[in-house]
Amino acid sequence: MKWYFIPFCLVAILSSCDNRSRVTPIALHKENPHYFLYKDKPVVLITSAEHYGAVMNVDFDYATYLNTLSSDGLNLTRVFAGPYVEPVGAFKIEKNTLAPAPGRFICPWVRSETPGYANGGNKFDLTKWDEDYFKRLHDFMKEADKKNVIVEFTLFCPFYGDTQWDISPMKDANNINGGGPQDRIHVYTLDKSHGLLAVQENLVRKIVHELKDYNNLIYEICNEPYFGGVTMEWQHHIASLIREQEKDFTNQHLISQNIANGSEKIKDPHPGVSVFNFHYATPPVAVGHNYHLNKVIGDNETGFKGNSDSVYRKEGWAFILAGGALYNNLDYSFTAEHENGTFQYPTTQPGGGTPALRKQLSYLQKFISSFDYLRMKPDTTTILNSIELKGLQVLSEPGKQYGIYISGKGPFNFQLSIPAGTYEVEFLDPLTGVSEKAQPITSTGSVTLTTPSYTEDVAVKISK
Repeated sequence: MKWYFIPFCLVAILSSCDNRSRVTPIALHKENPHYFLYKDKPVVLITSAEHYGAVMNVDFDYATYLNTLSSDGLNLTRVFAGPYVEPVGAFKIEKNTLAPAPGRFICPWVRSETPGYANGGNKFDLTKWDEDYFKRLHDFMKEADKKNVIVEFTLFCPFYGDTQWDISPMKDANNINGGGPQDRIHVYTLDKSHGLLAVQENLVRKIVHELKDYNNLIYEICNEPYFGGVTMEWQHHIASLIREQEKDFTNQHLISQNIANGSEKIKDPHPGVSVFNFHYATPPVAVGHNYHLNKVIGDNETGFKGNSDSVYRKEGWAFILAGGALYNNLDYSFTAEHENGTFQYPTTQPGGGTPALRKQLSYLQKFISSFDYLRMKPDTTTILNSIELKGLQVLSEPGKQYGIYISGKGPFNFQLSIPAGTYEVEFLDPLTGVSEKAQPITSTGSVTLTTPSYTEDVAVKISK
């Protein structure tokens, strides 16, 4: 009896492991590549996440942080790899996770035995890896996977000024290897980095092979490459390098590229890039400008509009209802010692983030997930009086389902051009999450719909 029982258990365990190994990384959905596919389900990524230092700042308890995101109904975080680090006080951010306390910064390169790193401690050796960093990175990825949180892993970031460049491990004064440009503007170039390109290539190879088995992963080439001299040729080179390193992998990971603040029409995109991200993308015209690319359009950083929840909630709702599939509010309530997102930051912060805002964004996730959104597209023709409605966004599958969002104080009157038939109507208050079903409406080709009164914004679901 025992002889047969033990092998049976082993077979069951091995079968379970094999099933996990067959889970493919998050990808573009084949039926509608404007959205993601993850674990055989369409996915929209929505979050309000900390300031990118979760791995490099050893004082940050990422397990508590990831559990908070999951508990709040959010499914994305954005993380910087470590070549870029900020000094304390940068951008007036209090308790900035990208500005670890002295001696608490960890990055892919190991410390040497030579003192003299500008931000405290020994210099770095750019030819050797810090195994403690990669152990922490692996554990972070595993914890995120447990919580169904997708990690957008940002490999590089430009140096906005000398204050960031002066403490980067890549600057020659901070490592024992020498070389590299004296001018931060030439760090991310193919021909003027004075040896740093090879260092960056080795880093990409190392990270891609370390993280090859994680399914909850998207690579981002560089944060805000439109600053600091980052060339397009360099960005395309890094994208090609990722693809080259993954060519023999059973499954490849998505690559995202940060395009612009606000909006820009993308020209000559790299074929390996599947996610195009914008920052401060309000109004969300970036989606419409680039929808023809048939790729995911994201808004993966907000801020610099004060501390109010409403401005970032409205940005997220408008962007997703415009046809975007990724939204990340930059949330300053997450810090070391406040990994549950409860830090009461000063009003001098460049952005916001609160438990209340995260709850409001969870209402957005529930709202969009209530549709068969793979069948929907941005719609500019259904609302006949759209010129009267500021901030209006519509997704629709004509004659079957409509998602409408408008920012402003109601009630609102919609003049709808929809095929004849009877439709169910539901109103949602994005501020409170309270929904209200209305009487069905019957259209003979057009119909007028009036919303209840709302203080800040309203979402409407109409279904055949």
